[in-house]
Amino acid sequence: MGLFISRFLSQKLRFYTFISIVLLLLVHGYNLHETYLQPFTMVHEPLTFTSFFEYFMANGILRFRIPLLFIISGYIYALQDKIPQVKHLLKRARTLLIPYLIWSAIGLAITYAWQQFPLTAKAVFNAQLDQLGDNRTYDQIGFSGIVFRWLLTPISFQLWFILAIFLYDLLYPFIKWILARKAMIWFMLTFLCWIFEISFLVIDSRGLFFFSLGIWIQKTNFQLDQKPRWLSVYIAWVFFIGCSLIKSFMAFELEPGNAFIRICLTILHDTSVIAGILAVWYGGDFLVRFFMRQSWFRWSASFSFFIFGLHAPLVVYLTHLCFLLYPGFAYYRLLTYFLAPLITLGICIGLGALLRKKLPAFYSLCTGGRGF
Repeated sequence: MGLFISRFLSQKLRFYTFISIVLLLLVHGYNLHETYLQPFTMVHEPLTFTSFFEYFMANGILRFRIPLLFIISGYIYALQDKIPQVKHLLKRARTLLIPYLIWSAIGLAITYAWQQFPLTAKAVFNAQLDQLGDNRTYDQIGFSGIVFRWLLTPISFQLWFILAIFLYDLLYPFIKWILARKAMIWFMLTFLCWIFEISFLVIDSRGLFFFSLGIWIQKTNFQLDQKPRWLSVYIAWVFFIGCSLIKSFMAFELEPGNAFIRICLTILHDTSVIAGILAVWYGGDFLVRFFMRQSWFRWSASFSFFIFGLHAPLVVYLTHLCFLLYPGFAYYRLLTYFLAPLITLGICIGLGALLRKKLPAFYSLCTGGRGF
């Protein structure tokens, strides 16, 4: 990568990849009554500081991360244009599909292990994570059901991102071709796919707009390491935080099921995401320079992919285990929202460091060769 881009841009890409993945723990570690949050999700519980804060974080201000990761992925893939597509796809199969299968199996193994003990089994059941809605134990589901989950509906639900990236890589020649000829039409179509969250099992088009944007940025030599003259970072921050705050209040206070309100929530969500990408990317250069000078941060950032693969379903199970252990503790929900992701992050980095040292070949398979 360093042969094609400046050192500072390389640092920014690595910094924001790590930060986006770490923030996933807070996004996936929320404990609202609504277990699946969409841009227009209304909250059917009282407005308290805890419920508002978790919604504001998990379904508001932190939602810029996945779109930003798609942009980075598209940009980096386009940088390697000189590699023949077939050779590149074979490499991506090794660095994406093999880790997908490994982490999907690890997620199943973690779930099965937790199902063997009454307390942790109750935490797994309460989490209700099965993507097919069948929350029986794996002993009851049977071998064919487990294989289907392993391949297509992993309990490690974050792995949809890996499959989406691989599918976009397959489409790269077409995306590059159409961006050179009908970029505006393509961006309009893919933007609509993002807004309406069009997806089905392994076919997911929600990130296609941002992946294509990353390719377009690289091919047009758009400046990523310098703020454009037309951009006001201050205004971007205002829209980023302001839209997230307004949307969060609306989700608690307005009438659920109203189509107009759903549209308003979606518009506020999408505006916040786009403003957040601009604000965070162009407004955090001083943080990039500071943290990328710290050896402990660079060392931690090397485990980005390992954290991504391991953090779920672990963070969700730990959240529900905490609920079973101290339900009467004051502010236990808010405490859990910080504690479970922090414990999970420590487990991920600690286990990643151990495996990288003791079993480097297996660690390389798990991460697609990343993090060495």
